[in-house]
Amino acid sequence: MTIRVLVVDDSRLVREILLQIIDSCPDMRVVGVAEDAYQARAMIAQLEPDVLTLDVEMPGMSGLDFLEKLMRARPMPVIMISAHTEQGSEATLRALELGAVDFVAKPRLNELIGADYRGLVADKIRVAYTARVRPGEPPAGRALAGARASAAPVMDRCNVVIVVGASTGGTEAVRALLTPLPPDAPAVLVAQHMPERYTRLFAERLNGLCQIRVSEAVHDEPILPGHAYIAPGGQHMRVRRGGGEGRYAVALSRDEPVNMHRPSVDVLFESAARVLGQRAIGVILTGMGKDGAAGMARLKQAGAYTLAQDEASCVVFGMPREAIALGAAAEVVALSALSRRVLLAARSRTAGASEPAQ
Repeated sequence: MTIRVLVVDDSRLVREILLQIIDSCPDMRVVGVAEDAYQARAMIAQLEPDVLTLDVEMPGMSGLDFLEKLMRARPMPVIMISAHTEQGSEATLRALELGAVDFVAKPRLNELIGADYRGLVADKIRVAYTARVRPGEPPAGRALAGARASAAPVMDRCNVVIVVGASTGGTEAVRALLTPLPPDAPAVLVAQHMPERYTRLFAERLNGLCQIRVSEAVHDEPILPGHAYIAPGGQHMRVRRGGGEGRYAVALSRDEPVNMHRPSVDVLFESAARVLGQRAIGVILTGMGKDGAAGMARLKQAGAYTLAQDEASCVVFGMPREAIALGAAAEVVALSALSRRVLLAARSRTAGASEPAQ
């Protein structure tokens, strides 16, 4: 099967680079190139591509505006081509909210296009081709700061910590998991495969939507109930025993990538298994590959309660599938039910039960 790709970008040079990368792969080919959204719209109807690469910033109709219309009219796998700017990063996160499968940074036109970049583009197209595409949902309003401030951390005494791993499709899955959590929820640590700069913006977006406080993690900060900590892009995040305000603290490092990722889900999960044991709740969400599967198995062996997102609600089922295949998931749950199941597990841990009530 050959993956048919339509390239949409207002830069002729970028179009040529993407065409060369894609056509050099035996399992994919470019069926058309468009320099704006209007050309793209006509080509999609005519050529019926399997995957679209879409420039975030284009004249006339922006990539975001086009994506929003496309996902309403004809949902299909889209890889966003993101500019190397903060504005480009913010637009890319919005594109993921609208239903884009993934993104890749624009090639730096003054640098040699190396094998790593070529491989990254090709791999993302292959993953997108297999993805379950759904129109994105607009975020539901901002959280009330007063609601955060007024809630007492009733779970503080149990020191339950939720550890979460995600990759492709994970930004929206993490949002769906975190937004229903009440202000007194246990602490949450998230390893989402994402480059530097994006994780801070991702955390800021979530902080505006959630009742819990969400921030990019800082080395040595205490892990507290009512807070979620997003692993910074380019750094591993671990749980360590801490003093001061909390029993546990965040440890960040730039150790070598694990499973080709930094942050790695396995690194987070293995530290939680070692330090937290049965006080941990592990959650593995949508994503390609196997990162997190071995770590979740260690969590389960250490007495933690473990949950995996089900296939039907995943954009890409790779990571949960690998964890389930290892017998590492105590429960397989639809994304819409994960927040409730996590809270039930936390309450059961507080009461001393080994498994959450049904």
